Amino acid sequence: MTVTLVVLGGTGDLTGRLLLPGLAELFGADALDDDVRLLAVSTRDWSDEEYRDWARARLAEHADHVPEAARDQLIERLGHQHGDVTVAGDLRKALDRAEGRPVVYLALPNTVFLATLQALTEVDLPENTTIAVEKPFGRDEADARELNAVLHQLVPEERAFRTDHFLAMQTVLNVLGLRFANRLFEPIWNAGHIDRVEIVFDETLGLEGRAGYYDTAGALRDMLQNHLLQQLALIAMEPPLAIDGPSLSARKADVLRAVQPPADMARDTVRARYTAGTLDGRELPDYVSEDGVDPARETETYAEYTVTIDNWRWAGVPFRLRTGKALGAGRQEIAIWFKPVPHLAFGSKGQAEPDVLRLRFDPDHISLEINLNGADDPFELERRALDIGLPPNPLSAYGLLLKEMLSGVRTLSISDVEAEESWRIVEPILAAWSAGEVPLREYPAGSAGPVPD
Repeated sequence: MTVTLVVLGGTGDLTGRLLLPGLAELFGADALDDDVRLLAVSTRDWSDEEYRDWARARLAEHADHVPEAARDQLIERLGHQHGDVTVAGDLRKALDRAEGRPVVYLALPNTVFLATLQALTEVDLPENTTIAVEKPFGRDEADARELNAVLHQLVPEERAFRTDHFLAMQTVLNVLGLRFANRLFEPIWNAGHIDRVEIVFDETLGLEGRAGYYDTAGALRDMLQNHLLQQLALIAMEPPLAIDGPSLSARKADVLRAVQPPADMARDTVRARYTAGTLDGRELPDYVSEDGVDPARETETYAEYTVTIDNWRWAGVPFRLRTGKALGAGRQEIAIWFKPVPHLAFGSKGQAEPDVLRLRFDPDHISLEINLNGADDPFELERRALDIGLPPNPLSAYGLLLKEMLSGVRTLSISDVEAEESWRIVEPILAAWSAGEVPLREYPAGSAGPVPD
């Protein structure tokens, strides 16, 4: 069967940096069951050959790990259609060129999602069309609900694919295997044994020329409303019936419904932005002096909040989510802190720290920090870590995401309920920040982040 990936925004950064390399990986791994083609739609007045030249350069830059033969195989299957993605007539022309089953991918700024989906309602879509929408899904809860309403006019929920590439990361997927394929963890995966959970994605990168998007989004919308909340959902959900789209979506939706926004915004949330500093030996300018930044927006480059989950399993356990740019260390991990033992029999020689399970990103790594008898004195405790380094996945997150999407499998898709509940959780935080209830702190680039009060 032929499948055509119709990429709206086909000459954008997302397409060149992630989608095209992900597709090339699939060709290189011979991982496609169907004859896959890509038709890019953009406002550039290009021929197919001009688009192929552009794609060839992007692949050379971002997919040099893929054999050249596989890249050439993809390039042969590329086409380009000039058009405005918010005009029904232009979309109709593009879909008329799509061979076989179309997968329409909105690789666009979320500000034009609604106009594009509304334009698609005026097009007679083939019966088996899939529509994929990038993150962040909407600008707030009301916008997400409206987007879902239009999406449901176009396709049934099982053919709507709301993307979040973090779900395809090896470390995130390992949460499923760790919890549900081992008798060891699930019986103690609850408030009776777990003290707190931290989900951290600190970056050493600065703005890197992304002001056009980032300064209107900020760290909370960019990372904490979607990527990190999805990780929370996988960590905290009840065991699913199966590892498939319907089962995972239902369980994740249940736990997101139970997440309570921070009780005290000033205490439980932090927002900050970086100032000039030194990072990895290079000077980074103040965020507000970067090209394209409007200081009046008070956009945060660091966001943190602590939430609780109002259900039987997790009552009283704080979940702390944080992300930041231009930080001195790239700490990127899920950390599960267990409660201390109820009684320690080692007397004065026993200094037992709580056990910590860490799932780390890039490189993917799992570590369990525990207490063991010391080598010099067998009755004195010492800290050790059981470490597992994981080999890299042959497919990138976007490669795996595209494989699932093109095959019509929704295991890595976000459901309509999840998309709306995620906004419900963060909207009170955004409102408090907008009202000035939480001060905008500052931290030097290259530092550990804002200093607590």
